[in-house]
Amino acid sequence: MRYRHARRDAQWPARRWAVTVAFVLTAVVVAVGVYRDVPRARSGQWHAGAQQALRELAGVPVVAARTGRDDYERSAFGASWTDDASVTGGGNGCDTRNDVLTRDLGDVRVGSVTSCPRAVLAGELRSPYTGKTVVFRRDRNATAVQIDHIVPLAFAWDMGAFGWSARRRVELANDPANLVAVDAASNQEKSDSEPARWLPPNRGFHCQYAIEFVVVSRAYGLAVDAASRRVLAGILNRC
Repeated sequence: MRYRHARRDAQWPARRWAVTVAFVLTAVVVAVGVYRDVPRARSGQWHAGAQQALRELAGVPVVAARTGRDDYERSAFGASWTDDASVTGGGNGCDTRNDVLTRDLGDVRVGSVTSCPRAVLAGELRSPYTGKTVVFRRDRNATAVQIDHIVPLAFAWDMGAFGWSARRRVELANDPANLVAVDAASNQEKSDSEPARWLPPNRGFHCQYAIEFVVVSRAYGLAVDAASRRVLAGILNRC
């Protein structure tokens, strides 16, 4: 197995990618701009993004409560981390998981594996959900870092994705705008919870979490439950 090092700053949020809200909302399929090695967003920058997200939140359909459909299956969103998706990074020769690990981890070591010629073999993550640093090693503790759907797939199913085409569901499941590398414990704790039931323990990530949740919901035409809408609006108004 061939490998090489790609040195990057492991610190979050300096390493954490930024959402470009206005660009995302020009398409149904989310096409978020990804910025690497950007400085931490100033409060004014978050404020502008939050205000834009608040305007977009007004256009997100609202339902009284989550329906809790009992027919959700992960397979309805296609093969996990398929590269065959019409989203940013799709068709680049690497599976979606490795695309996100490459984007979100620092001090990465890469090498060739079956699913990706430049897979992440090792690196460090400062989990945005907790702020804690997690060491990733593909050959030892690959599950220590997991990829979370900001808008959970089961929630999306309940909010309208059950009626989508199979292709559109694959796009949501693999769109980098809806994905973030996090520590395993936080991902398991969140499960398929919506904002009314779960928010990242790290309050410093709440603004970006709320912005991204709204961006994805709006771009894909998903509804949101009334309680989560209140939570999202409250966060955005404080950003």
